[in-house]
Amino acid sequence: MEQKQRKIETVLFDMDGTLLDSLDGLMASTNAALIRCGYPPRTRGEIRAFVGNGVGKLIERALPGGLGNPDYGACLAAFKEDYKTAMFTGTRPYPGMTALAADLRRAGIRTAVVSNKIESAVEALARRFFGDTLEAAVGDRPGRQRKPAPDGVLAALDALGMGTDTAVYVGDSEVDLETARNAGVPCLAVCWGNRTEAQLRAAGAERIFADAAALREALL
Repeated sequence: MEQKQRKIETVLFDMDGTLLDSLDGLMASTNAALIRCGYPPRTRGEIRAFVGNGVGKLIERALPGGLGNPDYGACLAAFKEDYKTAMFTGTRPYPGMTALAADLRRAGIRTAVVSNKIESAVEALARRFFGDTLEAAVGDRPGRQRKPAPDGVLAALDALGMGTDTAVYVGDSEVDLETARNAGVPCLAVCWGNRTEAQLRAAGAERIFADAAALREALL
């Protein structure tokens, strides 16, 4: 059983691959944008590997030639337009995560989501699948650096009126591990999302959880 290392008063979650299995919607919008701009679609495995650094980086990785491709701007715009509706396509909470978030709140622990998704999408998805269980939803918006910069984590903590000393960050990728380090909070890694346990260990994860029940033991 995982040992609690310190008192936890705030739990911040990543969204894609941590709270939500959202790969279907991301894949649908990425491929819709690529096809609209005249490029072949990407496989599910490729999309899974591309996510984690925001939609700009997703399209950069998916589009042949990346930022150097003259169609980059049009492809990114096409993704954003399509994702307004496709964000809900096949998207669902990972098993046990809705109940865990609710249990945390009942225990008096503050909760929020911090993602590299466009902030309006983070807010919409948090409302749809978690109601008011998540007290703050922080995403990508102008003027704030994306993860792995600590800005989103610090913004969420500020919104909750909490500090880094009793906070933890839960995520599923190398970006989340780096974000937590930059923010000065521990990272609890989960291997049910877009990275395997081996990939997370290679990225420096020390505490890795395979399901919500194990994560719950560490948090409550």
